[in-house]
Amino acid sequence: MVRRRVAAGVGVVLLIVIVLIVNGCLKSQKTQALKDYARNVSRIVTESDQQVSQPLFAALSGASSKPALNVETQVNQLHLEAEKQTTQAKGLSVPGEMDSAQRDLLLALDLRTEGVEKVANLLRTALGGQAKQASTAIAGDMENFLASDVIYSQRVAPLIEQTLKAGGAEGQTVASTHFLPNIGWLEPSTVQSRITGQAAASSSTPVTGNHGSALKGVSVGANTLAPEPTLNHVSGGSNPTFTVQVENSGEFPETNVKVNVTVTAAGKQYAASHTIEKTEPGKTVNVDIPVTGVPLSAASKIEVKIEAVPGENDTENNKSTYLAIFGS
Repeated sequence: MVRRRVAAGVGVVLLIVIVLIVNGCLKSQKTQALKDYARNVSRIVTESDQQVSQPLFAALSGASSKPALNVETQVNQLHLEAEKQTTQAKGLSVPGEMDSAQRDLLLALDLRTEGVEKVANLLRTALGGQAKQASTAIAGDMENFLASDVIYSQRVAPLIEQTLKAGGAEGQTVASTHFLPNIGWLEPSTVQSRITGQAAASSSTPVTGNHGSALKGVSVGANTLAPEPTLNHVSGGSNPTFTVQVENSGEFPETNVKVNVTVTAAGKQYAASHTIEKTEPGKTVNVDIPVTGVPLSAASKIEVKIEAVPGENDTENNKSTYLAIFGS
């Protein structure tokens, strides 16, 4: 009887150990599945920014210098790329806890695909004899891109991060995305100016007086960057958002003030820009400019430049250079 009881006790202990091991393996697999999903979503939205958004708005901004057919063909190719990314998202392995995030992700990507297609269909008209009407329609289509950014930032990313935390993967993050570079693309007159150059060509000479902008500072999160030769150590990962302080140092309001950020690291350049719709004399505007894909733990050179406004003669205070190493 003693032997039987001992054997039964050993059996129970072994059973408990086996159950614990199996549960641990299942939990580990579940956590890994959540991490894999977050990584795949980050990859897709980063590709959406880099392979569709950036070349799309570059093509639109330089459309007036190229044959309309060439621009239309390029944007149609970008539409195909956007469709490909949406298809990739639909084929993801989605953990049950991520179902809500997945639905919103597909909605955001569908809006981008639809928006690119609509813009492509209007380009020939915009570059032809009906620029004003087509630009108004294109500005309306840009709301697709704004909506996709809002859905992702307010729904997709928070849902993924909450699920990762609940699933024991707190160290895992999901990339941000900004498909619409600035809200100026929602204004028909701005769209017409950027695509056709017509508004810029018809603008009057700046009022006589002092015009200009000044770069007052740059930060990444809580890190305020010091100009070179200081080496800045910046935390926050490979997709930093640069906050640039731009002051209107002149005597007149300025419009369409463009700010450029270029990060050079590991032999490659990572660039982004933002156009401020309007600045007022003596006032400072903070501009957030996200840059994606910056290598971690690599020596980086950051160049920040505010492009000259019409009538600006002194641009020495428009730019600065910083040295940094980005960490997680």
